[in-house]
Amino acid sequence: MVQPNATTIVERKGLGHPDTLADHLAERLSRAYSRYTVEHFGAVLHHNFDKLALLGGASEVRYGAGGMTSPVRVLVNGRAAPMCGGEPIPVTEIVEAEVRSFFAERLAEVSGHLDITFNITSNSSPGAVLTGDAVPDRTRWFNPRSIDDLRERRVRLSNDTSLGTGWAPENPFESFVRELVDHFSGESEFTLSRAWCGSDVKLMGYWDGDQADVVLCVPQKSRHVGSRAEYVRNTESVLAECYRLAGLRLPGSKARFRLNARDVPERDELYLTYTGSSIESGDEGVAGRGNRVNGLITPLRPMNLEGANGKNPVYHVGKLYNVAAQRLANRLYEATGGHAEVHLVSTTGQRLDQPWRILVRLSSPDAEVDKVQALVMEALGEFPALTDELVSDGIVLS
Repeated sequence: MVQPNATTIVERKGLGHPDTLADHLAERLSRAYSRYTVEHFGAVLHHNFDKLALLGGASEVRYGAGGMTSPVRVLVNGRAAPMCGGEPIPVTEIVEAEVRSFFAERLAEVSGHLDITFNITSNSSPGAVLTGDAVPDRTRWFNPRSIDDLRERRVRLSNDTSLGTGWAPENPFESFVRELVDHFSGESEFTLSRAWCGSDVKLMGYWDGDQADVVLCVPQKSRHVGSRAEYVRNTESVLAECYRLAGLRLPGSKARFRLNARDVPERDELYLTYTGSSIESGDEGVAGRGNRVNGLITPLRPMNLEGANGKNPVYHVGKLYNVAAQRLANRLYEATGGHAEVHLVSTTGQRLDQPWRILVRLSSPDAEVDKVQALVMEALGEFPALTDELVSDGIVLS
């Protein structure tokens, strides 16, 4: 394949964006449940929380003040084994504690204004045909007699026909977009010294190799903004920071930034919020709609629509194959020095470590086939360790 040209369209949603909140919360629930079952039973039991949704509440915003007037609804949709060997698992207690802990850390102003709905079932997937009095194995997936009923302890099979996609390297603009969004939505020298800076940052950017054109939103927190004039001064400081970082990261390129493009200051229609996130007022967040596993949304690059967060870390190809494909692409880039693109495609019910299709595309004409194959086999052999890493250490998946 040829090296991709510089033309780039890239989007990134920051830490306080509702879709990012939904993604990261779904993954936190999967980790918390997995850790509990590993600690109590010695294995990750069947579960998935990847259909989680957040429905925005309502808020009142004034200069120097504000508050929540209606709670944010947390719809925990999914499945989880409620017991193992007859011992109950406190699923709702685990989930509720994690939801409240997550918001206390991520969006403290919302943590006391949550309405949690549990839509968690333990129904097995289709495929269990009754032929007598015996209980089909499939119906025990979510109610095992012991961990010996878990098929994946003998052999790991793909739970779905799906795919994972990875590519490397990022170009300078893609890396800049990642850094800029994190700079305003996470902890940085800028945000730590400016309490008014909210975390629901979103950026859409275009780059042709010479010019960067960026539209971004950076909210402000109303309690820390006393007037319209103060809000406007704050936006000027955000823009100045954008241009400063662009000068450092994109030397030689011309950059243009448009901030909070929907603002109409003379009418006091501003991106001014109580919490720093639009989830406070009507917006919604749904797991799987945010950044891809590599943290970016890149329509001119290979990508897929799988949402990895909240999926089971033992056998769900939508999670494991996307992480594995991205890591393999990084290694191939390091090994060949050229662009690397990886697609892993599964067949449901077949061995997880034997994908139906493995597609590797490299721009380097000098890539050695045996070394490439060795890296592929290395990646496919890492699934058990990848599960442990997801459960024990956690991996940022968006």
